[in-house]
Amino acid sequence: MLIANNTHNKVIGYILWIFGFMGAHRFYYGRPVSGTIYFFTLGLFFIGWIVDLFLIPGMDRAADRRYVSGGKDYNVTWILLTFLGIFGLHRLYLGKWLTALIWFLTGGLFLIGYLYDYWTLNEQIDEVNRNRFR
Repeated sequence: MLIANNTHNKVIGYILWIFGFMGAHRFYYGRPVSGTIYFFTLGLFFIGWIVDLFLIPGMDRAADRRYVSGGKDYNVTWILLTFLGIFGLHRLYLGKWLTALIWFLTGGLFLIGYLYDYWTLNEQIDEVNRNRFR
């Protein structure tokens, strides 16, 4: 019996799509390069943003195939980063105590670390989940 690997959630993807002209949903689905392009071009001048309304189910399936589910939930971590990232709560949740403290004391390492986490959060969660089984 094949168990589905459900790491990301379409509902969260669509909620982030509302802010998609800033690339939020693309970062969530592990596409930081296009997320950055969307950020600087307002979702490819809103055209790419509208097209993505129909592409989200495919991006969700691709993320589910790419990343490993496990003890740390992708959705919880992304919510913590999005709303409390400058305090490092997402890093605390991942068990990264030292960098969580640094994020807390420096406002997400002066926001540069906060942006870095937008680029790499899926890989960080994936690594923690994979190492759990070693």
